[in-house]
Amino acid sequence: MFHELEMPGRAPCDSSPGYVRYVVREPYFREYLIRLKSAGLRGLSVGEALAGTDSSMPGVVITFDDGCETDYLAAAPAIQAVGFRGTFYVVSGFVGKPGYIGRGQLRSLNEAGFEIGSHSMSHPYLTELDPGRLKEEVSNSKDQLEQMIGRRVDHFSCPGGRWNRTVLEACREAQYASVATSQIGTNSPETACFRLRRVVVGRSLPAATLDAWSRGQSLFWPRARQVARDALKSWAGNRTYERLRSAVLNR
Repeated sequence: MFHELEMPGRAPCDSSPGYVRYVVREPYFREYLIRLKSAGLRGLSVGEALAGTDSSMPGVVITFDDGCETDYLAAAPAIQAVGFRGTFYVVSGFVGKPGYIGRGQLRSLNEAGFEIGSHSMSHPYLTELDPGRLKEEVSNSKDQLEQMIGRRVDHFSCPGGRWNRTVLEACREAQYASVATSQIGTNSPETACFRLRRVVVGRSLPAATLDAWSRGQSLFWPRARQVARDALKSWAGNRTYERLRSAVLNR
């Protein structure tokens, strides 16, 4: 799971430390893709992985959250250069805003063979919403994106990694085919399509660690840290957790 890529002369969509720690430098991303290809791995979209196409070769699903303009300017060309595919989860309400992908760029991205998924309408924590607002965020974003690209949008990614059974049920009712969470781990044919796991790639992650993660290795400590974070979120609540996190990152 990636977010925005850093490009020369471009400010990130958000300058807060909590956001910038997930802004990966473009050369690093390109190097990562080359390393994947050299290791004999395929770069897949979510739909391709779920369909099980060409299962004779191991693969890694490449996803981007938010819908930043660098998805179109940097990520997609780099992915295409090595013959891979990927899924871009877009916040429908962000399309056309400064720093984010434009409507024409989004359509071109899809026409180039990339999969477009929904990342909600306005990027709220879905677990905090009442049923009516939750339905709007999940269903309306799907409708809006489908109108923009002229094709079905089948896959959803939960903003901030927040999800529960109510959120998953809303996604089923909206007729998505899958939901990607931020739960760390690998996926197999037995993994529930509405609880797909991912591993977030941060700005300072060593290349060797990313190589291991791509093979499904060295995930024990990332999972352990996530369990601790989830426990703190549950105890303190999302807002208090975010304040504590910001205070630590700004020290």
